[in-house]
Amino acid sequence: MNENDGKEFAELGVKQWLIKQLFTLGIRAPTPIQKGCIAQILGGHDCIGAAKTGSGKTFAFALPILQHLAEDPYGIFALVLTPTHELAYQIADQFQILGQQLKLRVCIVTGGTDQLEESLKLAKRPHIVVAMPGRLADHITGCNTFSLKKIKYLVLDEADRLFSESFQGDLETIFEALPQKRQNLLFSATITDAVRECKPLPLNNDKLITWSESDPQLTVTTLDQRYVVCPAYARDVYLVQTLRKYRETKASSHVIVFTDTKKECQVLSMMLNAIGMDNVCLHGFMRQKERASALSQFRSNLKCTLIATNVAARGLDIPSVDLVVNHKLPLEPREYIHRVGRTARAGRSGMAVSLITPYDILRLGEIEEQIKTKLSEYKIDDDEAVKVFTTVSVTRREQEAQLDNEEFEQRKRNYKIKRWIMAGVDPDAMEAGLEEMRRKRIKTAKKAKLAKIKEIQARIKDEEARQDDPKTTPTDTDNIDATIKKNMKKVNKTLMKKDERFKNVIGNLSKIKRKAENAKQKSLKEEEEPRKKKKKLVI
Repeated sequence: MNENDGKEFAELGVKQWLIKQLFTLGIRAPTPIQKGCIAQILGGHDCIGAAKTGSGKTFAFALPILQHLAEDPYGIFALVLTPTHELAYQIADQFQILGQQLKLRVCIVTGGTDQLEESLKLAKRPHIVVAMPGRLADHITGCNTFSLKKIKYLVLDEADRLFSESFQGDLETIFEALPQKRQNLLFSATITDAVRECKPLPLNNDKLITWSESDPQLTVTTLDQRYVVCPAYARDVYLVQTLRKYRETKASSHVIVFTDTKKECQVLSMMLNAIGMDNVCLHGFMRQKERASALSQFRSNLKCTLIATNVAARGLDIPSVDLVVNHKLPLEPREYIHRVGRTARAGRSGMAVSLITPYDILRLGEIEEQIKTKLSEYKIDDDEAVKVFTTVSVTRREQEAQLDNEEFEQRKRNYKIKRWIMAGVDPDAMEAGLEEMRRKRIKTAKKAKLAKIKEIQARIKDEEARQDDPKTTPTDTDNIDATIKKNMKKVNKTLMKKDERFKNVIGNLSKIKRKAENAKQKSLKEEEEPRKKKKKLVI
């Protein structure tokens, strides 16, 4: 290092020993979010920071925390909360690497491991605790072997997700155990209204900085974003063909395939393995050892494809990921942003391909409006897709039959009951209350969705849309379901007609359906021939 090396970090107030550590990691200059936040955090400000995934958010809070810790090392100095196991382990690794000279002690509290072992680690007063809210709340209510009353920093990484309803009760338990005087640091790829208002966590408004990228495009320019239009019943077929086509040019490329549910993730993984497409899966019902093993195999190139739910969408930093595939579009545009952010990280190039059906055009439009980018087509040969239609479909059904649905549901129920018992509440009463809340939430969401559909219908002034009465909004759940389905179909059809990219979609999908039926009949006929011959021989 010469005297000019690390000058930009030094101007932010970062000490020389940390700059040297950054240089050993190949980091020569701060990223925009680090420039915008490090000096302010070192100056004692609370902070809300937002930037694209892969932009160096973790070091933006880790550097100031470690620098202050070095001046007065004690435990527990900082608490970092995160929504997923994988992100917790990744953040802990980055703290360990940066804090080697301090002989830093980091404790990970996420569940999936022995709770007594975690309690013993907490009792040893580690410098940094990286935790998921649920498991940490269990420790706070269940034992008194540690205290959070002296922490100087509270960090919420992926704050938008942490402020969702599912973490609300656990966050309240944790916040009550913290000192009033501390610095609060909130980071995410997107600043939602919940993060901006920050109601569960009062911030120091006299010393608060909110920093977000000036670039309105929420995905990086090095990311090539594409779509594949496919029939809803052939989504798996087109996934297979998308992976095969991409691997023709990049044989050893790393791929993450995102889907929407734990069960779908497991079935999809089993199906792809069964047809010779080697992969590992990652979802919330896997035990911690299984999850760690899957990620380890993916990172180390033993497996080049990872099938995952949204647990892999946030913060997971695997630089070698070349391709992200959305098996199904996420419900929220911000989840799309987090998913595709797993590739094209830190200036690298990457591709994201989303499989869409005629029922997804509205959702695609919402995503494109948010990211201010139009997706282009990733062309798949329909004739080649039809050839594997029967194989993929049959294999899918076989794997679904093998999967033990009861075990999946029981794992989910056992986890909830264990949490409730540890919190000292009646599991039956909690289950009844949650079910009632779930019904109300679904009903409210459906009404909002219906209102949005009618608003779009009125705006585009389609012939069919004008026949509907926008003032009538049925309150009965069954009517809402039927009306949403009917009107959603109309809206998607209208949007397809208005978008040059999708004008011929319906005709093309009809052709694919006929070809798929012909292929199915041919396959059945070929299976029947040996039986007929055998029957004749017997006679």
